[in-house]
Amino acid sequence: MPNFFVFNNAGSPLFTQSTNTYTAPGVESLAESDAAKSGLLFTLASGISSVPSGQNLLVQVTNPGGSGKTMYISRIIGGITAAATLTIASGGTFTAAATPAPFNMNFGSATASSMTTKTATGTLGGSPISFTAILAAAGQYTIGFGGGIVVPPGGVLTFSAGTGALNASANIMWWEF
Repeated sequence: MPNFFVFNNAGSPLFTQSTNTYTAPGVESLAESDAAKSGLLFTLASGISSVPSGQNLLVQVTNPGGSGKTMYISRIIGGITAAATLTIASGGTFTAAATPAPFNMNFGSATASSMTTKTATGTLGGSPISFTAILAAAGQYTIGFGGGIVVPPGGVLTFSAGTGALNASANIMWWEF
């Protein structure tokens, strides 16, 4: 009788047999890797901003109505020099100090993002709906979503870090199609 059991014994470890060997390897990648290869992964970098006391670093990405694209948030990464609250919201308004162009993460692609962006220091107005708030100590942070936040045409994603006298940076990464 062969040494392979059809069913596992309750007292024994789960029987496994490797079917993915070096002669037939499986290749697996994240959705953002495929988006980057296709020239559809973008990032918005705020740069390092000095945030005055009582204000926030504000970074916003807007998917214009009628763009025909859907934005999938990959991650938000950055750093802060003092404890702060990191907030992610849908909507909100502020006066832009800068409107940086999103950067295509495929260095060989000429594809431009359909999204519009802006960054500033200040306070967020309008009627934002906060859906994530994180208390963070000084240092680097990474908030991963893996495409789990979907921003359709007409939608707005706003990130803020503050309030307080600190230096802060934020980078929002997304893919779109």
